[in-house]
Formats: sequence, C-alpha cells, structure tokens
Amino acid sequence: MIARRIVSLVPSITESLFLLGVGDRVVGRTDYCLEPMPAVASVSSVGGTKSADIDAIAALSPDLVLFNQEENTEALYRDLLASGLRVHLSFPKTVADSVALMHELAVMLDVRSDHPALVRLTDAVAAMERLRANTTPCKVFCPIWMDPLMTIHGDTFISDVLDLCGGQNVFLDRPRRYPLAADLGLAAAWSNDRVGLRDTRYPRVSLEEVIERQPDLVLLPDEPHPFSEADAAVFRALPIPAAAQGRVLRVDGKALCWYSPRLAEALPQVRAWLHPTVSRETS
Repeated sequence: MIARRIVSLVPSITESLFLLGVGDRVVGRTDYCLEPMPAVASVSSVGGTKSADIDAIAALSPDLVLFNQEENTEALYRDLLASGLRVHLSFPKTVADSVALMHELAVMLDVRSDHPALVRLTDAVAAMERLRANTTPCKVFCPIWMDPLMTIHGDTFISDVLDLCGGQNVFLDRPRRYPLAADLGLAAAWSNDRVGLRDTRYPRVSLEEVIERQPDLVLLPDEPHPFSEADAAVFRALPIPAAAQGRVLRVDGKALCWYSPRLAEALPQVRAWLHPTVSRETS
C-alpha cells in the first residue's frame, strides 16, 4: 500500500520525505523535525522523539508511521503497534544502510528510483569510495557530549561517515563498558553476558584517553551536544597533533549524523574537514 498520510518521528527522515518530493504527505512530525524550513513548519507536531503523544499520532489517522530504533523508544514502538498503526522501523548504522533506507522509502512511497535526490546520493557515495581508495586516513576524535565526555564506537553511523570520507575514528575499537565506573576506568567491567543488549556504541572517555589516541583532527559537532568555544579550548590545550596543527574544529553535526539525501552535499563537506588540501586540489 502506498502511504498517503505519514507521521515521521525521525528528524532526518522527515527531511528525507521532503527531499524525495513527498513532503505534502507528511501530516505529523516531532518537535525536533525542523528541516526543511519553512515547509515543515506547517506540519502538526506530536511531541518529542522520545515522548511523542500516541493519541496525537492516532488522531492524525496516518497510514504509515516512520520510526527509528535509536531516535525513538521501545515503549513508544510497542504502543504504536498496540494501537494498530502501520510502523516502519529503521536503524541505519552505515552510509550503505542509509542509502538502502532511502531506496526502501522510495519504493514504499512510489518515488521513482531515478529521482534526482537518489541519483545525487548514489553518485556522492561512489565518488567518496573512489577518493577513499587513494587516501591515507586522518585520525579523528569526534565526541558527541562534553560532560560527561562521550564519543563513538566504530559500529555507528558517524564513524562510518568518517571512514568513507577518509578518516579513522580513534575510538572505533572502544566500546562502552558497564557499569559507569568501569567506563571511567574505576571498576572492573561486566561480562558480555551481563551487559546483554545494552548499547555499547557510545563510550564515556577521559581526556587522558584522548591524549593516548593522538588524533590529528578533533571535530566538535553542534548536535546532539552544541559544543562551544569554551569546549574547543579544552581540546586545543591538549598535547595532541590536532591542537598543535590548529585542527580542532566546530562543525555542522547534521553533516555527520543525518542519514537523509543531504548526504550528497554532506560527504564532500566532511571530506574537506578531514583532508582540506586534497579536497581543494580535486574540487
């Protein structure tokens, strides 16, 4: 069934629908679905990504609710299903996953496979793959929170974006440890059996660990945490190559973590942060 009334609970997917030319079918969004403006402003909000109002969603009579395992909550997912709503669940962890998701949405929504947004996305990924094949990776530290200091494991979308653009996440092999004291190096870590299904992809790390990893570049995105100049000053004071070379940058977080067709423009942007000289020479 081709969806005609859609509630999107994921900001990057809401944007995707507009970029795919079906924004007129979006009848509900979250408070955080703010792109593209001004078009999305007229769409009714159903609350937050983790606190959406199930009654408000149902009142919109959607024939499809777009949901993400990471952005939204398991309890909300169960409530949506219990209400008899049709829910599409996604969880892209790589750029390839995101491209596949865009094409899956296109099929569900009867969008042509040669839609310009899809073509640009596919071409941009292919171009990055060609560049990466001839690039020495840049060692990158990309935190996602400041207090406590948190970053990304290799099994994350952001880490894969960095890899595709010629970067190496310096904490790609560092899982989150449980309990919290273990993540901070103050206690023994639980066994894998005890950790179970808890998410281990966003470790808390110390500044000492950052120094040990010696990143060539520090990227401070403006979401999910809005890193400030005061935060940047902390990393610029560290004895790491990134600080010595003036390579502590505050950047657009959407370019790193939004898996919409905007990746077509975002990937070259990330590439330029990682390899500015090479990017200028090949542009």
